[in-house]
Amino acid sequence: MSKAKTQQPAVIHKVIMVGSGGVGKSALTLQFMYDEFVEDYEPTKADSYRKKVVLDGEEVQIDILDTAGQEDYAAIRDNYFRSGEGFLCVFSIKEQESFQATQDFREQILRVKNDENIPFLLVGNMVDLAEQRQVSVEEATKRAQEWKVNYVETSAKTRANVDKVSTFLLASFVCVCLLIALPLYVFVC
Repeated sequence: MSKAKTQQPAVIHKVIMVGSGGVGKSALTLQFMYDEFVEDYEPTKADSYRKKVVLDGEEVQIDILDTAGQEDYAAIRDNYFRSGEGFLCVFSIKEQESFQATQDFREQILRVKNDENIPFLLVGNMVDLAEQRQVSVEEATKRAQEWKVNYVETSAKTRANVDKVSTFLLASFVCVCLLIALPLYVFVC
């Protein structure tokens, strides 16, 4: 008689997507989850998505919370930040103001989490609109280096580097669990 294997529940890693309104957080999330690009912008309050991925040979679930970028929802952000294990801080390369706002998001997260080693990735989105670029690669890379985080430039429209975002964040989870430092990289299109 053989004993049935008990299946361990998949580990769930909760990722919080932050950034100003209109920078493409929802578009990036939908591209990662479903391989589709949504052209129309509708402000998000908060949407949650879950996907199974393989991390270090194990099946895990990644739970992405796509948060509102609008200031109206700033009061509820702390609750989201408390629950997050990792953060994607997204800005539009064609909006200097959205890049400046990443500093505020980073400070809010660090205030709530009180941990500078939390998995965190700086993401410059909309590289398909490079002719409208206001934030240089050098400027974004410098900020990422100051924060000791990775920087990836993406396009939700063309899917450029979308998978690199998830790869880096998932690698960060492994490194945090093993208490090792993840080498810093910059990926641009």
